[in-house]
Amino acid sequence: MNKTIIMTPEDIKRSLARIAHEIIERNKTAEHLVLAGMRTRGVPLAKRLAANMGAFEASKIPVGALDFSLYRDDLPLVDKDKQPTVDHTDIPVSIDGKSVVLVDDVLYTGRSARAAMDALIDLGRPQSIQLAVLIDRGHRELPIRADYVGKNVPTSQHEEIKVRLVETDGIDEVIIVKMNPVQSSQGRAGNGITGREAL
Repeated sequence: MNKTIIMTPEDIKRSLARIAHEIIERNKTAEHLVLAGMRTRGVPLAKRLAANMGAFEASKIPVGALDFSLYRDDLPLVDKDKQPTVDHTDIPVSIDGKSVVLVDDVLYTGRSARAAMDALIDLGRPQSIQLAVLIDRGHRELPIRADYVGKNVPTSQHEEIKVRLVETDGIDEVIIVKMNPVQSSQGRAGNGITGREAL
């Protein structure tokens, strides 16, 4: 497997600090902000962003976890033996009238972000929804863009981005893996629930 490290722990730390500053600058205040991490790795990223923002603003930013599994538009394509599991959504405050920042690890086709927005709107009526991602790898299939990006990584369809975090994987790093065309097509057709890089 041909893999290359494209973000080290220090790179991730710096990117999250910058994104936290950008969120505060754009929203002027943290008073009406809520961060919603998209399961799975969006949750620890949201918590880290909230910690950074709290340090800058001397305030506690509400952080929640959003499970959007049942809102995905590719469910008929998923193997019937691998139906999505709902890890449950846990947003600790009302999102009505709030500025909600969705947080995810990788933005690819945009379909996960669309599903997450659908799930979020079922919970209430936010004033605005923004999107923060650690990696934007391009290849959008829907008209969705991130408001905050840690790193833009142009990729081919035969490459996969893997984000690993201490909280979920025991290490902080982002790697790019080159796959052969057969692996790539299998990943897009059936990778489904476990790897949003393939969505």
